Amino acid sequence: MKHILEADSIQLEFDNRKILSDIYIKFETGKITGLIGRNGQGKTCLMQIIYGSLKCERSIRINKINQPKTFQIPELLMYLPQFNFIPKRLSLKRIFNDFELDYSLFEKRFPEFASKYNSSINNLSGGEHRLVELYIIVKSKSQFAMLDEPFTHLSPIQIEKVIELLKEEKSNKGILLTDHMFNHVTEICDDIYLLVNGKTHFIKNMEEIEKLGYTKLESIQ
Repeated sequence: MKHILEADSIQLEFDNRKILSDIYIKFETGKITGLIGRNGQGKTCLMQIIYGSLKCERSIRINKINQPKTFQIPELLMYLPQFNFIPKRLSLKRIFNDFELDYSLFEKRFPEFASKYNSSINNLSGGEHRLVELYIIVKSKSQFAMLDEPFTHLSPIQIEKVIELLKEEKSNKGILLTDHMFNHVTEICDDIYLLVNGKTHFIKNMEEIEKLGYTKLESIQ
């Protein structure tokens, strides 16, 4: 079944400065949607608003039904924040059991974890910690997943495997991601929104990205 999440009517201000005011964004099952924009434009704020952890005027709809508290319904939406959210004291065994995920499938995709099932997060590197969190969010049984800087601390080989994982998983859930690694975003995403001056622009072709002042095309080739 196809699921659609839409967000609009968002009004966010800090210290009388309007951060977000003209927003419409949609992501859906079968697609990976990218959210790009310069630092400070409000990409993380927008994800937090959709998730419900940042309060402001907003309208969030899933399959045309208003969902004011998405963060309370993990079967609808899961969110990977920029910061680590899994306590370091927990073991991988505990984490995968809690999320009802098969560790052997994770181990098969990422063989560097072959002997770490009983290890705690505290014994992992920063990249390994990030990879575990990313995997459980992407493989969760939610209808949607939002990923804020998912490629942070990952090696090039791990990034390639994550891209493969996301392409596979998009048939099961709608995915929204933002990352400063622009080439990876354009490689993996079916739809792209650019956030500029509090407004989202649906990008129909790459030239629009340059016209809207985000980056010059020759700098990303």
